[in-house]
Amino acid sequence: MTKKERYRFVIDYFSEHMPEPETELIYDNPYQLLVAVILSAQCTDKRVNLTTPHLFQKYPDIYSLSKATPEEVFPIIKSISYPNNKSKHLVGMAKKVVEEFNGEIPMTVQELTTLPGVGRKTANVITSVIEKQPNMAVDTHVFRVSKRIGLVSPKASTPLAVEKELVKNIDPSLIHKAHHWLILHGRYTCMARNPKCRECGLQQACAWFHKNVTLI
Repeated sequence: MTKKERYRFVIDYFSEHMPEPETELIYDNPYQLLVAVILSAQCTDKRVNLTTPHLFQKYPDIYSLSKATPEEVFPIIKSISYPNNKSKHLVGMAKKVVEEFNGEIPMTVQELTTLPGVGRKTANVITSVIEKQPNMAVDTHVFRVSKRIGLVSPKASTPLAVEKELVKNIDPSLIHKAHHWLILHGRYTCMARNPKCRECGLQQACAWFHKNVTLI
């Protein structure tokens, strides 16, 4: 199977079986999504969703959060990984959005990455989810799944290298969906330790399957 054929198979499969994929983070607006994505770094979406209701009740918008201190935010998010750093990031992010972007969450990767706690992956998530921009966020799931299937070269050793290959080979109108397809597939089927290969619908296209799995 050529790379072009592999991409076509994978896209066709997900288009049929997961036509409208969405983030599992719960949010109502760009402010809430940005906060949730910052909190989700090296933490499960489930844990974030258990934490954000209290946080958003106390800080319902970017202005209220910008007036908080990290010490006030910390107790609310202490069950999240790295709460000390994330408390500082959230308050710093809110202050910068208020001071430099008139309280509006910016919607370019370049502007978002100037905010505390926001790297390229987070910026790609925000812009692709909110505005369906053709930006591919590469987390551990996307990195693992795209390499296992064979969508990217084994030499693509960094998230940025994987991102560039995926964006090059996927139609821009589908990139915001493909981000979720790969994440959800990695979360529930192509897990790191015990992938469910025998029940995976991508067997025919998966390079890792053909190399490592023998059906009996």
